[in-house]
Amino acid sequence: MKRLVWMGIGVAIGVIAFRKVTEAQSALGPEGLNRAVGRLADGVYDFADAVRAGMQERETDLRSALGVETADLVRS
Repeated sequence: MKRLVWMGIGVAIGVIAFRKVTEAQSALGPEGLNRAVGRLADGVYDFADAVRAGMQERETDLRSALGVETADLVRS
């Protein structure tokens, strides 16, 4: 189920990126396209940072709920 969700997110990001690039290319020309791709890349990085922050927050919540104080766990 998780794979299906992540695949759906990846497909959605790909479709959005393709639409943005196509729209920018038709409307702006070559120099404007570079700026549009830069803004798109910034948006993707911002999204990834938000996901990482959410994952870190959730991990902190889980660690406090389980009473685990340190992130240095030894795997057997």
